Amino acid sequence: MAQSVQPIIIIKRKKGGHAGHHGGAWKVAYADFVTAMMALFIVLWLLSSSEQVQKAVGGYFTDPKGHGKEIGNGLRGAGSESLAIHKDDMKKLKEKLEQAVKDTASLEKIKDHIVITVTGEGLRIEMIEDDKGMFFESGSPAPTAFGKDLLLTLAGEIGKLPNKITMEGHTDSKPYLGRAEYSNWELSTDRANSARRWMQEHGVRDDQVAQVRGFADQSLRDPGHPDDPSNRRVTLIIQYQKQEPGAAAAAATAAAAAAAAAKEEAKKPSADPAKK
Repeated sequence: MAQSVQPIIIIKRKKGGHAGHHGGAWKVAYADFVTAMMALFIVLWLLSSSEQVQKAVGGYFTDPKGHGKEIGNGLRGAGSESLAIHKDDMKKLKEKLEQAVKDTASLEKIKDHIVITVTGEGLRIEMIEDDKGMFFESGSPAPTAFGKDLLLTLAGEIGKLPNKITMEGHTDSKPYLGRAEYSNWELSTDRANSARRWMQEHGVRDDQVAQVRGFADQSLRDPGHPDDPSNRRVTLIIQYQKQEPGAAAAAATAAAAAAAAAKEEAKKPSADPAKK
């Protein structure tokens, strides 16, 4: 008896199709969300930070090349703790310099000849002479021992600042009789330049001195007594720094720029074949 042939059964299974590609619109929304959150947290952090931190961040955004790193707490000491001295900070600097002079034992006897005042140009430090020559040898640009000690003390503090300084020399109205072809003009300028040289050898940076001026007797401290020794002086002026914009505003501006850049990047045609 012939064997029955079993029929061959072929089962065809359809593979389920994937859903269509969703596109990249979600990436744009996600980038906007992340950028907005970043900007929010930066602003909240800055608002809760100290004024020193806010000025430091503001200095960075106004000077991306790195000079803004010299913005911080008043004196550019170790690390990043440094702050450009502005008009509102000059009183604190005045007190600090006066204390530094008091702490220098060799200057205790001559502190009355050191006058520090806040002016419209900056912090003015006057080294006022007496009739014997307090800070400079009589009729000479060479500093005395007192002059060297004071300039050394000031250089150590001023050299920590990013502020520019100006050096001025002044004389009284007595004509200079030391030698021919040399007058109070040369003497006043040479004394200011001598102070500049000594301070740069002991802490002041080479690029920190903006000007060296010699006035002779044309800017007397005591105009009523033009021959008075107090008119003979060397003056240092620590110039004001320009105020940086608010750190929070700078951060918000930067965040807004980053968000705009992210949007423009997202709008560019994608290289993904599935989007074509």
